[in-house]
Amino acid sequence: MTTSSYSRLGGKGDDGQRYCRLTLPWPPSVNHYWAPKKGGGRKLSAKAHSFRANVEAVVIDELRGWETMTGRLRVKALATMPDRREHDLDNLWKAILDALEYCRVFEKDSQVDDLHMLRGAVEKPGYVVVEVTQDP
Repeated sequence: MTTSSYSRLGGKGDDGQRYCRLTLPWPPSVNHYWAPKKGGGRKLSAKAHSFRANVEAVVIDELRGWETMTGRLRVKALATMPDRREHDLDNLWKAILDALEYCRVFEKDSQVDDLHMLRGAVEKPGYVVVEVTQDP
């Protein structure tokens, strides 16, 4: 699957839960998420801005008319690795959650009560399938 092939499952389930499923491009790790700022501090890196823009394109394309989730959330992800190098799954969450918040899939990443990620197969260029569910 390429980063330009996106899928989504959105709406309400039989139990009234709101959910969406998006296939996102491979995110930068938290180690490449920040860049030093002139005068001290840090800012989003070019890789972080690029990833955010790519996620925004997916959300605009796949979730037209989406209403921002406001309740408590569960987030599951399947990370399909871009290569055979070791990747720390926990380093991927920052970019993913921040981008989804920026794109108004949900209001704040502090709404997330349940967070799971599984490692998938190796498939270049790598991607992450993310499912967000709002409890009724």
